[in-house]
Amino acid sequence: MSVAHCHVGPWTLYEVLALPEDSTQRVELVGGQLMMGPAPGLAHQRASHRLHNLLEQAAAATGANVEIFEGINVIVLDGLLIPDLAIVDAAAAEEAGVAVSAHDVLAVVEIASPSTRVTDRKLKPALYAAAGIEHYRRIELDPAPQLLVGRRQGGPYTDHEFLAGTTARIEEPFPLGFDPGTLIRR
Repeated sequence: MSVAHCHVGPWTLYEVLALPEDSTQRVELVGGQLMMGPAPGLAHQRASHRLHNLLEQAAAATGANVEIFEGINVIVLDGLLIPDLAIVDAAAAEEAGVAVSAHDVLAVVEIASPSTRVTDRKLKPALYAAAGIEHYRRIELDPAPQLLVGRRQGGPYTDHEFLAGTTARIEEPFPLGFDPGTLIRR
């Protein structure tokens, strides 16, 4: 995105949200600085699509008043993040424009890719927790699929790990059970 090279000084949330849509990369804002990444690879997209479907089905089965979104703008204390998946309060989603407040996000999911591993493991969990998002999930695809389920306990997330070949059972924000290995198999 060439506009980033012409900008002087820290970026504001307003400036980032005013950028034109670009499906080839994600633009996030942390501390006035842009974080840019390429569009996700095929394994990442496959896992995201399959998990999105599982979440939609589980939410519908329990009557949860939520919407599941892929790659939406979430406003956090220090800027703007774009989780791979977000579970958002349905009433808040109805009123949202181009971004939702972290206050209205019940859970976020990040799928670690080679280009996002460090931010998905270190930076984003801290920012999501500071913004008050109760549930953080991370899918690791390599060397074998695994799901890390984090719940905020007054500060950082405490994680539980589920490996491929086991059934991950999650109760909040609604019940869901699945084998992380099914996210990448054809």
